Amino acid sequence: MSGIYIHIPFCKQACFYCDFHFSTSLKKKDELISCVIKEIELRKNELDNETIETIYFGGGTPSILSLSEINGIIEAVYNNHKVVDNPEITLEANPDDLSEEKIITLSKSAINRLSIGIQSFFEYDLKLMNRAHNATEAKKCLEIATQYFKNISLDLIYGIPDCSNEQWRANIKTALDFGVPHISSYALTVEPKTALANFIQKGIIKNVDDDKAQEQFHILIEELENANFIHYETSNFGKEGFFSKNNSSYWKGKSYLGIGPSAHSFDGKQRSWNVRNNAKYIKAIQENKLPIERETLTKRDQYNEYVMTGLRTIWGVSLIKIKNDYGIKYLEYLENQAKKYIQEELLYLENERLKTTKKGKFLSDGIASDLFMLNLY
Repeated sequence: MSGIYIHIPFCKQACFYCDFHFSTSLKKKDELISCVIKEIELRKNELDNETIETIYFGGGTPSILSLSEINGIIEAVYNNHKVVDNPEITLEANPDDLSEEKIITLSKSAINRLSIGIQSFFEYDLKLMNRAHNATEAKKCLEIATQYFKNISLDLIYGIPDCSNEQWRANIKTALDFGVPHISSYALTVEPKTALANFIQKGIIKNVDDDKAQEQFHILIEELENANFIHYETSNFGKEGFFSKNNSSYWKGKSYLGIGPSAHSFDGKQRSWNVRNNAKYIKAIQENKLPIERETLTKRDQYNEYVMTGLRTIWGVSLIKIKNDYGIKYLEYLENQAKKYIQEELLYLENERLKTTKKGKFLSDGIASDLFMLNLY
């Protein structure tokens, strides 16, 4: 089973913290959509006839697309791949795009999961991040969307400057009051060359407080677990039966195809990515060329990636898989490196799987990097 990710690189305005590839100009939208469809056709044999179980529209802001544009892309996937009955088809959306009319229209389409970028229910936070929607729109779109979609995920950001723990709890409570079955939540991070990084450097906005972010992460875990959510990946919480199939496939190392400018693909041994430029992407596809760079992962790369993704999930890192797929030297190295984290109660072993404790979850990426194999041979 595989998935297809569609990158739609358009946004109404730039969020201050974002470093994803997007454009605020829609001039080339029609050309780009036709090239996305053509790329699906050009790459139809890359997944070795694997069946598609998820289609994910990400970005950017794919909710700015019309229903006919969305349907055209989905149709291209069906025309060029085997697709399971009732695949998970997710559309990332911003509240300002989700009018009642748009939600009703989407509910009658093949889209069966919405991932809504709320980020915060407080006006100050939204302005600080330069989000295109306001708090009223955030609540209104959820009121309507929950009437027409059962499978809804919403995004929240913690660690925002001047957002107190009390406000953060209020954000979580508001999200829970809408009864959504999935929440993705991320710490506000300062990426280089973003507007946020520039404003912090100039003293216009306070810097992110890592200690406060860690506090709010643990508040998040506490509140959502009390509400019967399962913390199945560092940044993701779902009710039983509502885990993101698309994202879970990434963390479990399944193959996926990334379509559109800057989109990444993975087939288990090779990673590839499209050019991060709309004009160059369009020109190449129109000339029947794939604007792709590829790298073949060494055994060490594959091991490191498995450790990184595994520690972020409730499934952990299988010692049996490490031994069988990478060899005894990798297993011995992993066990040796993990000892101090087990002693510090940041990692633990359960049924031959290495997992992070609650205390270790926020630090999982840093712990993983210390378990990486840097130079075995």
